[in-house]
Amino acid sequence: MNQEPGHPLVKALVVEDHPDMQQLLVWQMEKMGFSVIVARNGKEGVDKATEEKPQFILMDIMMPGMDGREATRILRSQPGTQDIPILAATVLFRESDLRSCIEAGCDDYLIKPFTFGELQEKIHELIRVPDTASL
Repeated sequence: MNQEPGHPLVKALVVEDHPDMQQLLVWQMEKMGFSVIVARNGKEGVDKATEEKPQFILMDIMMPGMDGREATRILRSQPGTQDIPILAATVLFRESDLRSCIEAGCDDYLIKPFTFGELQEKIHELIRVPDTASL
């Protein structure tokens, strides 16, 4: 997604508590053409999603305080955020853990570590991204 004049950036929220991972995800998503907002925990993620209304959320699951599943449940219960696509990013890999992400309201998940290509593919599956040639 390269940016051309006249095409607004798609706004994405990255909810991630580890600064290094946060930085990497922001870099990857900006490279894809997103305008990225960052939250360091679930509560901050809920607050920023409510205020900023991003078109996409990448949600870490394992975070101190409010985890990603609880944050997702809250976002799904609010009229202004209930339809935002949410992609879980997790180190959890057991079937029951992954199912719990979906049951909480995440649309899909990626297991850490994942590649830039995997992230890009999942995002394109979840949101309507304008043709990359026209952005």
